[in-house]
Amino acid sequence: MAYPRVSRLNEEMKKYISHIIRNDLRNPDISTLTSIVAVDVTRDLRYATVYISVLGSGKEKTETIKALEKSAGYVRREVGKQIKVRYTPEIIFKLDESIEKGIDMYHKISKMTEKDKNLAVIQEDEDDDNEEI
Repeated sequence: MAYPRVSRLNEEMKKYISHIIRNDLRNPDISTLTSIVAVDVTRDLRYATVYISVLGSGKEKTETIKALEKSAGYVRREVGKQIKVRYTPEIIFKLDESIEKGIDMYHKISKMTEKDKNLAVIQEDEDDDNEEI
């Protein structure tokens, strides 16, 4: 069951947190290729899980998540100034690797379709050779 208030809050928090990470945080450990995939606020509005995608190496990903976890209090305070709710949700940052998994699956599928095309060409060549005999 979808809760309209929670989904509106999810989108608003996503917008403000993205702005804060991009413009306000001056931590060099936060990668410039950081994006917010989704925000999931609990029904009681106490916790907000922010799913972060970082393009880069594993070291960059862990450093970015650690830096964001350290600045969670600042981000929460800034979001609280922008969004008027009784309780500003506690922010929990989690790494979301769905984009990387999607890219990996795309490459695997592309590789398989290329193999299928090559196999089909070989099959056609064999069929042509058999017809000539």
